[in-house]
Amino acid sequence: MPGRRIVIALGGNAIIPVGASGTYYDQYQVTKGTMRQVASLAAAGSQIVVTHGNGPVVGNIVLRNDAGYEKYGIPPMPLFVCGADSQGGLGYMIQQNLQNAMLLQGLDIPVATVVTQVQVERDDPAFANPTKPIGPFYTEEQARALAERFGWTVVEDAHRGWRRVVPSPRPHRVVELEVIRRLIEAGVVVIACGGGGVPVVTCEENRLEGIDAVIDKDRASALLAEKIGADTLVIVTQVEKVCRDFGTDREQPLDELPVAEAERLLAAGQFPPGSMGPKIESAVAFLRAGGRMVLITDPPHLEAAIHGEAGTRLVP
Repeated sequence: MPGRRIVIALGGNAIIPVGASGTYYDQYQVTKGTMRQVASLAAAGSQIVVTHGNGPVVGNIVLRNDAGYEKYGIPPMPLFVCGADSQGGLGYMIQQNLQNAMLLQGLDIPVATVVTQVQVERDDPAFANPTKPIGPFYTEEQARALAERFGWTVVEDAHRGWRRVVPSPRPHRVVELEVIRRLIEAGVVVIACGGGGVPVVTCEENRLEGIDAVIDKDRASALLAEKIGADTLVIVTQVEKVCRDFGTDREQPLDELPVAEAERLLAAGQFPPGSMGPKIESAVAFLRAGGRMVLITDPPHLEAAIHGEAGTRLVP
């Protein structure tokens, strides 16, 4: 795809797969395989921006926060600072794996991570209705005990277990957009909008300040893809294809999904709010804003999906 501008959005659970222990080396090995494919796309001449989720990772950072405060009295950091921490750590891991993959393929293409702020609205209704899962999966008994202890909101997540949920306001502006655009135009592969970006709001004199929330990385990625003029958005998640009636005996994988049909299935409740729902909403928003194609697939099938051999294609 020479000359194409592609945003590749890595899901947090694509970095720490369900069932993995979540160590740095687990994350590293999964990311290593994905970055080999990204390097091949860059070698073919595509302009690439990589975004990523941080759900399991930022949840673990918050857990360490709580444990450090309880045992040692270390002041816990706000959730938005934990999000910035995850951008740095995950950005480093993705950047290093991509640099190594480039080196092995004989490529001299620079890679840079941008700690990215994303502006949200202070009065967004999401603050009164937390829905964004973060952290590891728990049994119902574990989740309810943690909720009582720390004041969390917990829910069942797509029949996979119980998780903490936090506010997920809609992104309105990528603060570092111009920086990202200039890097792309200079030939840099950019890693940006980690975890959906650090959520910020305006305060006095239009200054910015952080606010506790987690922005959905697919919505932020779709916004970024639109603003930089990308033609393709790739959403990398835990499943190879989007499915109708997911998790039932009527489950049906979808190879291609026109945007109108995606909207119909979304309205019919086929895609849960805490799982596939935001991905489909983001895909629809990107296509309605002029995007050419959205691909949804899992890490092993990334390159094959871009070549039309795997995944689900959403088209106008």
